Order: sequence, then C-alpha cells, then structure tokens
Amino acid sequence: MNASFRQTSTLAIVSLIFGFLGWTLLPAIGGIVAIITGHLARGEIRREPERLQGDGMAVAGLVLGYASLILGLLAVMIFVVFFGGLMWLGLQH
Repeated sequence: MNASFRQTSTLAIVSLIFGFLGWTLLPAIGGIVAIITGHLARGEIRREPERLQGDGMAVAGLVLGYASLILGLLAVMIFVVFFGGLMWLGLQH
C-alpha cells in the first residue's frame, strides 16, 4: 500500500495570503502579488498534478487579487470624476 502524498503549492498559499492582504493592509501591492503568484501556482500545479495540489487556493487568491484591483481602480475613477466635477463647477463661477 503506497499512499501518494501531494504537497500544497507554496505559490498558491502566497497567492491566497496576499489576496487577503490586498483587501486589508496592502491594497495595491497585495492584489498584484496575489495575481502574479496565483497564475504561477496554477501553471506549476498543472505541470505536476501528481506532486502538487492547491489549485483552489490559487484561484481564490486570483479572485481576491483581481477584485481588489478592479474595485480600487473604480474608487479612484469615482474620486477623480467627483472632485473633478466639483473643481469644474468652482471654475465656472
């Protein structure tokens, strides 16, 4: 009886951790790191599926990373439009 042991990808763990950090302590950097390491982890897991696991963690890190970056960009755009509109109104008077 030879039980095979699959190791969890370190990159998948890093992606998940930085995905959470992208929502809390490191908004932009955390999201970028989560996206990069998530893609790297998925490629690593696809190349060696008999040795590595953690695709779900990598996907979760990717989702958290992309979501934090998209919402952050939307917030910046709304901020610029709102305060740009206020400045435009102020210059009209």
